[in-house]
Amino acid sequence: MGSDKKIGRRTFLARAGAGTAVVLGGGASVLSRIAPAWALPTGQLYNAAKSKGILYGSSTATWQYEPDPAYTSLFQREAGMLFTEDDLLWYRLKPTQTSPLDFSYGDRIVSFAQGNGQPVFGAHLVWDEGLGDGWPQDQLYNLSTQEARDILFGTIQQEVAHYRGKMKFWVVANEVTDARRKDANGFWTVEPYYQTIGPTYVEEAFNLAHQQDPAPLLVMNEFGTEADSSAATKRASILKAIDYLKSKNTPIHALGIEAHLNANGFARNFDTAAFRTFLSNVAARGLYIFITELDVLDDGLKADIASRDAGVADVYTRFLSVALQEPAVKVVNTFGLSDRYTWLQEDFPRRDGAARRPLPFDANLQPKPAYNAILQAFNNAPVRTAI
Repeated sequence: MGSDKKIGRRTFLARAGAGTAVVLGGGASVLSRIAPAWALPTGQLYNAAKSKGILYGSSTATWQYEPDPAYTSLFQREAGMLFTEDDLLWYRLKPTQTSPLDFSYGDRIVSFAQGNGQPVFGAHLVWDEGLGDGWPQDQLYNLSTQEARDILFGTIQQEVAHYRGKMKFWVVANEVTDARRKDANGFWTVEPYYQTIGPTYVEEAFNLAHQQDPAPLLVMNEFGTEADSSAATKRASILKAIDYLKSKNTPIHALGIEAHLNANGFARNFDTAAFRTFLSNVAARGLYIFITELDVLDDGLKADIASRDAGVADVYTRFLSVALQEPAVKVVNTFGLSDRYTWLQEDFPRRDGAARRPLPFDANLQPKPAYNAILQAFNNAPVRTAI
């Protein structure tokens, strides 16, 4: 295995600083050399989901699949869609405030997806994280209004134009609502662009993305809607934000529900009726619903693999059995396919030292009970019209 196997997402973010950009010159983009898709995914998860009108996919990054042929094969077989985990974050795309945009990583991952016959879910156009060391702490807060507008909207304009015709979905606004520190429309008031540009930055970002490429479905992506102590308040904030954006005729097409689930207390804290009502309320507002970053933190579970895997699988079953009853849920995307590459291992290691096991396949790329739980959830889901 290559050395990158032991390097996680946070390490890459920390290492990425000034001087890392390799900007492609005119006509040099690998996208101009993309071959036609050679095959569609053949995995059981993809096909079971497809039979019910659901698109199943996964996130990945160039640093994961490029040095790892076995993982590449797994991803090509199992994922019906590619969610860009790292390669369009600003530590890759815009390593410093003055850097020109570096599309080289994004071009490589889009080329990979297109060669696999996988539509691409681009992430994220607006996010206050993923910047890397080239951006000093709190630098986004220190921008003037004009500087913030030029940097944010200039980047969105160039990025969406660059990938025009290549993206099926864009996360336009990532994590822009809040349960506590919010305005009357549910938007997070501590967000740096809220403070520098003002509350209209969200609708402006959607409008700009749509102007540059009207084809992709545009998404607001949010966490904390499932079983957190503030889930009810967060859901209310999200609905208010959707109502506001719709009132402004903003081209928002879907709500992304991240679904980073925690096994510790999930069965006790997951209010199935309230969550199901929330999904219905989103659908009633004319939006699709995408599960975008699904994984299960195995806190509160014993270290032994058998019982831990059973507990993780139980969380998948409980969540998906509710979520997939809503016909507006059109996409299910796990945040990675294999425990070999999970952000949870580096960002939230277990106190007992046991390796995290949050995903459908283990670190040896073998299916786990979580895989079976997801497969069964797709098999049990009602049929819906695919997008």
